[in-house]
Amino acid sequence: MSANANFSTFPNWTWNIPEFFNIGVACTDAHIGTTIENRIAMIVEDDTLGTVTATYGELAVRTSQFVQLLRNQGVNPGDRVLIRLPNSIDYPTAFLGAMKAGCIAVPTSTLLTAEEVLYLAKDSGAKVLVMDKAFWPQLAARIADASPSAGGLLPNAALVLLSGEGQGVEKSTLTVLDLDPALNAIIAFSAPHATHADDPAYLVYTSGTTGYPKGVLHAHRALIGREPASEYWFNFDKKNVDRILHSGKFNWTYVLGSGLMDPLYRGKTVIVHEGKNDANLWTRLIAKHKATIFIGVPTIYRQIVQKTTTTNADVPTLRFCMSAGEHLSDDMLAAWRTRFGMDIFEAVGMSEFSYYLSQSVHRPIRAGSAGFAQPGHQIKLLNPDTLAEVALGEEGMIAVPENDPGLFLRYWNLDEETAKYKHDGYFFTGDYAKIDEDGYLWFLGRRDDIIKSFGYRVSPYEVERVLKSHPAVADCACVAEEIEKDKLIVSAYVIAQPDQAISPDELLKFGQQHLAAYKAPRRVYLAKDFPRTKNGKILRREISPAIALAKSS
Repeated sequence: MSANANFSTFPNWTWNIPEFFNIGVACTDAHIGTTIENRIAMIVEDDTLGTVTATYGELAVRTSQFVQLLRNQGVNPGDRVLIRLPNSIDYPTAFLGAMKAGCIAVPTSTLLTAEEVLYLAKDSGAKVLVMDKAFWPQLAARIADASPSAGGLLPNAALVLLSGEGQGVEKSTLTVLDLDPALNAIIAFSAPHATHADDPAYLVYTSGTTGYPKGVLHAHRALIGREPASEYWFNFDKKNVDRILHSGKFNWTYVLGSGLMDPLYRGKTVIVHEGKNDANLWTRLIAKHKATIFIGVPTIYRQIVQKTTTTNADVPTLRFCMSAGEHLSDDMLAAWRTRFGMDIFEAVGMSEFSYYLSQSVHRPIRAGSAGFAQPGHQIKLLNPDTLAEVALGEEGMIAVPENDPGLFLRYWNLDEETAKYKHDGYFFTGDYAKIDEDGYLWFLGRRDDIIKSFGYRVSPYEVERVLKSHPAVADCACVAEEIEKDKLIVSAYVIAQPDQAISPDELLKFGQQHLAAYKAPRRVYLAKDFPRTKNGKILRREISPAIALAKSS
């Protein structure tokens, strides 16, 4: 018997993909003239600014003003708009507004350094940069210091839009505008661009095996492709308006989908936070804003259970909890059930395909299982060598039919990489799983070296590339190190150049200067050599502190 990932016998799903569809319009303008227009679309709880809100009507106008601003500045459909903003009303303004203009939105993390942002801006060919005023001076300085002979750090960029509080704009060869005044000056705007459902909508960057992030390009139909998740992962209230608190940042695909696009598409209220957080923050915000759904990562749930005394009596409106990004341990699920009297429903996804496997109220949770493939997603478990379906209970690679509307279009400027994973009618995810006799899918993960640390995916090759740029480093290998049960950190093992003195602490600081905080190694070990294959390839799985000469404090 073959292992069909739709063994769950969920109802049949019919896809309805219109010829024309635009994510930005579907999340804003589509609600104008309905009972949703005056509903609160978003609440941002900001440590500095306080509580900031926007209705669907206000968000529709603001995103249309953004569209007109781009047009007035000579930005055309298909141009890339790179966004590096904290959680704020300006985030959906730029992200949804760019797509309403027919542009390709490029969300990036505020944790990225100026060096990393410049790489993404150049690789994507971004024409527009949208960022907060606090960060712009760092980037402007890097641009100003660049040698003309370097080929240009930003060959396509023409416009910078600055958001938030801060000093006046830095001098630059680019057109630099203060976003709020520029939007407020626009009192009339033309209709959104009529995009086809298959047109490119947004470009996200994920950890790559080459040592550089790779762009994953999604079409506008991706929003429709996630509709099954609304029924078979979310548990939206059919009668009342859900208020959804997400603990993450908008730049992450997990949050862009479950904490922004999906809820706005359905007229819900989204709640996010900007600022410092602690274990008590999330339950406090649930209570304050009467949130009905909470979405987080296992680390957040663990902190709430271990560091607070909060119970379900403190959050009476909360009725549903969701998690993704990394596996939630059986112990934590049990502890949450005991404390709050409710389950946490997990999902599995990826940058290329969002969340397509999930637990659901329609089936009992089986601890440790990823649940089921959602209806409409005809997932197969295949032997990647023979392309045959594996038998029930056997390990196979998760393969997605290429005609699934939730699947990405292609890797940006990486045709060979696209062809490597999309062929023979399927996208081969690289993730392995097996299905038991009851149809539950057990996710086994990747066989590559991608590190999952605190919900983030980190490419060891990217960290190694940066550390190897230090003049005293001869070789480097990065691995995941378990510091507690279900807690992984990025650790780097370094071989110094002959006759070069270097300390682990110095390398720690070097990593922090050149890498986003979630990528930078938490520990650095000095080593003489690494375990290797006969061909000299490093065996990362055999690296441990036992080979270390010295370690960072």
